[in-house]
Amino acid sequence: MNKLRRKPIVGLALGSGSARGWAHFGVLHALREAGVSPDIICGTSIGSLVGATYAAGEMDSFQDWVLGLGKRKVFGFMDFNLGGGLLKGEKIIDFWRENFVQETMEELSAPFGCVATDLQTGAEVWLRKGSIAEAVRASIALPGLFTPVIHQGRLLVDGGLVNPVPVSLARAMGADIVIAVDLNADIMRKHMKPVDLSQTELKVQTHEVRVSGLKQQPESLASTLQEPVAEEEALAASVGWSGKWKRSMTSVRSLSSSVIRRGRKDEEVDAGDAPAVPSLVNVVQASVSIMQMRITRSRMAGDPAEVLIAPRLSHIGLMDFHRGRESIDEGFAATRLALPALKDWGL
Repeated sequence: MNKLRRKPIVGLALGSGSARGWAHFGVLHALREAGVSPDIICGTSIGSLVGATYAAGEMDSFQDWVLGLGKRKVFGFMDFNLGGGLLKGEKIIDFWRENFVQETMEELSAPFGCVATDLQTGAEVWLRKGSIAEAVRASIALPGLFTPVIHQGRLLVDGGLVNPVPVSLARAMGADIVIAVDLNADIMRKHMKPVDLSQTELKVQTHEVRVSGLKQQPESLASTLQEPVAEEEALAASVGWSGKWKRSMTSVRSLSSSVIRRGRKDEEVDAGDAPAVPSLVNVVQASVSIMQMRITRSRMAGDPAEVLIAPRLSHIGLMDFHRGRESIDEGFAATRLALPALKDWGL
């Protein structure tokens, strides 16, 4: 007697990774070319942004907009804030909602869900109903960068803190086969490149400071930081943020001066015994990437996806939103490499 067989439900879990998330466009294009159409879309952080746009049928138009992003346009969407996070995040979400996705999750043609984190309890929160824009805004609220979101009485931040690649959500929504996209798989490749620790190199790093590829003596660095940054100030003025920009730069210069003074004292005590320390921004970016990579490995060890797509994105920074073309190409290439695995599952 013939057994009844049904077509397996395919879920797509798009992972977090900030600006690296534009690689999801390449993944989706490659899947479409291969004739694979996900039945369920899930996303965390930037994955929720791209995933919601795909579920709403606006992926191509949104990708065209992304490819037109330059540093000036990216800066123009930064609505700076003094509490809870560097940016409010309202400017970009309002623009996205007005131009691409206005529906609620219930109105989408394909089931969609995204992940956020309850900042007060640390609980993983699945958002599957109501306003898409509000849910995505909560899912992308990277602590320190975007302010948290109050949603149904809960204070929510980026879902990447608890579930960077939402395989579990895809399964909970009914997926039989899960295609997972991990944007942080090769992050350590960037941070574990061999470093020349010869005495000559250490001496150069101790007594010289490199700023934008130029060598400067520490004594001249303070004066450099105090000089007006004409290009950045002009850019800030063009988007109406000249006042806040100047205040921010004043704080940065004051902090930099204190760091330089402290560095001189440390140099007197222990000169030439350690390599140069990376900048604050680089430390934060590396820490977030490592955290999400480790959490992803732990979560997926217990609930692995049937197919894993891992673009090589270590050269893309968390805030490199203007490098969309590179990320998209990497996502497309990684998906093409995964096509044999998809065929093994009959996709």
